[in-house]
Amino acid sequence: MDFRTVALADLANDVRRRRVSATEVVTAALERIERLDERFGAFVALDADRALADAADIDERLVNGHGVGPLAGIPLAVKDLEDAAGLPTRYGSALSDDRPADGDSPLVARLRAAGCVVVGKTATPEYGHKGATDSPAFGATRNPWDPDRTPGGSSGGSSAALAAGMVPLATGSDGGGSIRIPSALCGLSGIKTTQGRVPNGGPTPPGSGVFTVKGPMARTIADVAFALDVVVGPHPTDPFSLPRSGAPWFEAVQTARLPDRVVWSPTMGFADVDTGVEAEAEAAVARLAAAGVEVIRLDEIWNEAPLGPWLTMWTALRARTQGHLHGTPDWERIDESLRAQIEFGMAMSGTDVIRAIDAIHEFNLALEPVFEQAPLLLTPATAGRAPRIGGEGVVNGAEVANWVAFTFGFNLTRNPAGVVPIGMGGDGLPAALQVVGPQRDDVGVLQAIRAFEQVFGDVGSALVD
Repeated sequence: MDFRTVALADLANDVRRRRVSATEVVTAALERIERLDERFGAFVALDADRALADAADIDERLVNGHGVGPLAGIPLAVKDLEDAAGLPTRYGSALSDDRPADGDSPLVARLRAAGCVVVGKTATPEYGHKGATDSPAFGATRNPWDPDRTPGGSSGGSSAALAAGMVPLATGSDGGGSIRIPSALCGLSGIKTTQGRVPNGGPTPPGSGVFTVKGPMARTIADVAFALDVVVGPHPTDPFSLPRSGAPWFEAVQTARLPDRVVWSPTMGFADVDTGVEAEAEAAVARLAAAGVEVIRLDEIWNEAPLGPWLTMWTALRARTQGHLHGTPDWERIDESLRAQIEFGMAMSGTDVIRAIDAIHEFNLALEPVFEQAPLLLTPATAGRAPRIGGEGVVNGAEVANWVAFTFGFNLTRNPAGVVPIGMGGDGLPAALQVVGPQRDDVGVLQAIRAFEQVFGDVGSALVD
């Protein structure tokens, strides 16, 4: 059973029709995790006993003719920034404890109610603070395509587990690119939906505040859409959550066709992009043009980088969470790069944060003329090559911190944005384009990614066994 070659809907349908048991599917996931994860460090906790018991319960309900959900028997990995009942939530932090969570996050609860079986928790950098996945608590997670490189972050444990075929479905979260970056580096299609489509909620505010977008991760966008259909919609504990809209998204994806036109912006007007990365993206856009898509090139969309206002809000949120530890003995146990973010945020004033919120309006306003010309905006997924373990990303031979320059601006503006693999890059990892849609046009982005997948083909699977 290879989760990298079967569609999520087909696998769940096979379980419901009893062509394969939920126990067999979950056992296959657990065995692959046991065989492979020592090499990649995707998981930080497993709960095999409960997973097998939950799978057996699904099988028994099927035998007795009882209903099961649309994701019946699907093994699910949960990013370790959100709760899954019975497993600890450690946030990648050496300061966390091992107490199991009392309940599920709204996202996990909806996936479990739909029939998913939680098998474990996946690695994240401490409090999801960067685009590579390593932490003081658990060390480095490695990319199955090249174990010397990161799978991206902060949902890097989930992306590595998917790329290695350990599970067919995982959860992620995206406050600055944390679904899109690891999806891009691991050869997955992924999406940051409009904030509020998938509710946050629960007993505590979301870690990344109004930036936080949670959602499912999988290999293809059809698989992602199939899982999204069971998790989108309002939740009483999330005042920013949005109502459901329109027909099921999985159905919409099945009717996808290439857009008539797109806007292509290789730098957005501010990004320093690796020449190889840009050339690969340009070649992919040329393939879309050859397939009949009109390409409108705009070299300057934002005349300044969105990093400043995004970083103001982001670091203020980090100071909110851990600033009280400054000057205590525990301070040195925090990841060094996270300490720098916390200190930066501690210097922010309320006025600074409000001005950053104003920038949401200003940067979004600059996108409106773009979407008047075409329904989609394309950029490279990343500005640089993926970091080697322990390093930074590389732009034209130099390590730079902002190798992920293209993603966080769309957390600021709140547009739906996804990534689609375009083939293999010059560094031996998958390459990808970012696909951005107008406000709340999640379906348009999903459909475009699906149509683009058909143009670019499947990048294949990381060679692991």
